[in-house]
Amino acid sequence: MQSRIAFALHFVIGPTLMGILVTVALSMGYDTARPIIIAVIAGFVIAIPVSWLVARKITHLVKT
Repeated sequence: MQSRIAFALHFVIGPTLMGILVTVALSMGYDTARPIIIAVIAGFVIAIPVSWLVARKITHLVKT
């Protein structure tokens, strides 16, 4: 159950973190393709444990 929730949450949390990191990269003056791609990949990777933690918290709150 928790893995399905985490998978669904990743579709929301992933693009949000990617957008935040791309915005940060652009506001810092990194406007070439390489820093933007790195920011997108970093957002995707960071979203994996964040989604898992949020899903774990949701399942913990639902069980009690």
